[in-house]
Amino acid sequence: MILTVTPNPSLDRTYEIPALERGAVLRAGADRVDPGGKGVNVSRAVAAAGHRTAAVLPLGGPEGALLSELLLALGVTVARVPVSGSTRVNVSVVEPDGTLTKVNAAGPELSAREARELLRTAGRCAARAAWTVCCGSLPRGTEPEWYAELVERAHHAGSRVALDTSGPALTGALAARPDIVKPNAEELAEAVGRELACLGDAVKAAEELRAAGAGAVLASLGAAGQLLVDGSGAYFGSAPVAAGEVRSDVGAGDASLAGFLTSLAAGRSGPEALASAVAHGAAAVRLPGSSMPTPDGLRPADVTVTADLPLDRPPSPTPPPPPPPNPSPPSG
Repeated sequence: MILTVTPNPSLDRTYEIPALERGAVLRAGADRVDPGGKGVNVSRAVAAAGHRTAAVLPLGGPEGALLSELLLALGVTVARVPVSGSTRVNVSVVEPDGTLTKVNAAGPELSAREARELLRTAGRCAARAAWTVCCGSLPRGTEPEWYAELVERAHHAGSRVALDTSGPALTGALAARPDIVKPNAEELAEAVGRELACLGDAVKAAEELRAAGAGAVLASLGAAGQLLVDGSGAYFGSAPVAAGEVRSDVGAGDASLAGFLTSLAAGRSGPEALASAVAHGAAAVRLPGSSMPTPDGLRPADVTVTADLPLDRPPSPTPPPPPPPNPSPPSG
């Protein structure tokens, strides 16, 4: 079983609109609500692939009840930790060209008792899990060291640990030796305190995180692909996705982590798991909102994994320059 722990889950509401106009009343052509939060998305992707998964969540208010109901309907077991604040609601607005505007709520502040109970519940559940996946931002009321204690508890319970967070929560947990950490390019740069100009820089940064305690580093590099650095070497994986196919990249990194872990749990090697991660991430961006891919939506034949890394390639694609402003109409 794969267990996920999401300290700050959400309901994610997504609206598809013709264009984003500031100050206007916008009409959505389509809308949806999905369970949200990094760990929640990992559980959804694991369940969509037909594997057992459980999610440890602090839930409060009617929003928390709806989140639990939606997950149960998807086949995700929910280990609920009641909290006094209401579960947050995030809003995403997607334009036809794939441009995403997202508003993330802060979420409830956890009391010291609620934060301790969340740790205890996660530790108990980890005893039945092959992997414990610790994901997302920490809620207000918790210290950066909270994830480090969670990693230690999961290891003590006999579970391997994947950690997907950023900032002090990431660097503070490295000494607890998580088996895998999964930063994106920006989070990897922040963790080592410098810019990453090329893929070679990203490899060096990943090696520094391994030296600090991480067993392996799986770095999402956006549309450029994904980088895996583990004890056997460094590998780069990519898959083409046409611009016109992209509907939403919300949760794509979480889907890729689910693909990576389910592949490892099946006994496959790191490079094979990387191929699965890339296939899952590419499939996710073709779906609306934060939908998670199913096996029939994967295109494994499109994936390339190599140990011959293009070290001088930028770690993430450079966004195109903004279009020039419309010229003012002539006066008169």
